[in-house]
Amino acid sequence: MNRIKEFIMRLKLALLIPLLAFCTGAGNSSATAADGDALQVEQVVKIPAIPKKLSFAGEDVPLNYFDVKESLQRELMVISYWHASITYIIQLNNRYRDEIVKILKEEGLHEDFYYLCIAESGLQPVVSPANAGGYWQFLAGTAKEYGLIVDAEVDERYNIEKSTRAAAAYFKKAFAEFGSWTMAAASFNIGMSNVRYRMKIQSQNNYYDTQFPEETGRYVYRALAFKILLEDPKAFGFYIGKDDLFKPLEYSEITVKGRVDNWSDFASKHNTNFKLLKMYNQWIRANKLENKPGRTYVVKVPAEGYREQ
Repeated sequence: MNRIKEFIMRLKLALLIPLLAFCTGAGNSSATAADGDALQVEQVVKIPAIPKKLSFAGEDVPLNYFDVKESLQRELMVISYWHASITYIIQLNNRYRDEIVKILKEEGLHEDFYYLCIAESGLQPVVSPANAGGYWQFLAGTAKEYGLIVDAEVDERYNIEKSTRAAAAYFKKAFAEFGSWTMAAASFNIGMSNVRYRMKIQSQNNYYDTQFPEETGRYVYRALAFKILLEDPKAFGFYIGKDDLFKPLEYSEITVKGRVDNWSDFASKHNTNFKLLKMYNQWIRANKLENKPGRTYVVKVPAEGYREQ
């Protein structure tokens, strides 16, 4: 769950490349300047406004504290100027939000936990340098602890439904101990034992009053920033038309209880290909399924005609 460090490195690179290009171009501008032409670059940078009131999972964010306000503003500023990636997240948000929020509510959780999923993976089936994987960025050991299968053929960290239910189980367990959804969220980043230690040594039970390492100290604010931006993207300059949003995937479900010798052949039998089958079932991690334990899997098969737009 080392997403913030990766995010900062990407942001630095995104800022450095245009700067280098500008500096390179400046060395060739003498002829243009001699002709009396001036190259003008205009850019308007504004500090994004934050709401007067805000909450996470029903718990108020104390925006009257200057440090809390500054921390939130920092994260909101970072993501609001991360143009290409945020645009992509807005597109994916239209595809996956309803599905994930529905599962969270079925598990008795507030929909705000959805924004933690975005903070973790950007709604993408990614793997971190620490080998945390999937939409919720579980480490393999933690994933298995919460009932997910992780092996060479199947990795349910990449199954949206099952990984979301596993994350929900984690949050409920953490809340039962810490008595705060915000602290439960923080523990997802740094671990329950670390939160437990900090609460004890600092005599605190409130995320906003507890000192954490930088990554965890920014973690909940990052989720809150996504909440603010995605509730009104246009307020931050993201004018994404409906036709540019990704539609929810349409599919039928097929139960697999035995062996699959070749997923490509399986796909062909169901009028699709392995590329699309994998897109719908990111948890498939090999070209076959031996399924020695005899487990039951539900495979999503693209709806006929859905690929054509």
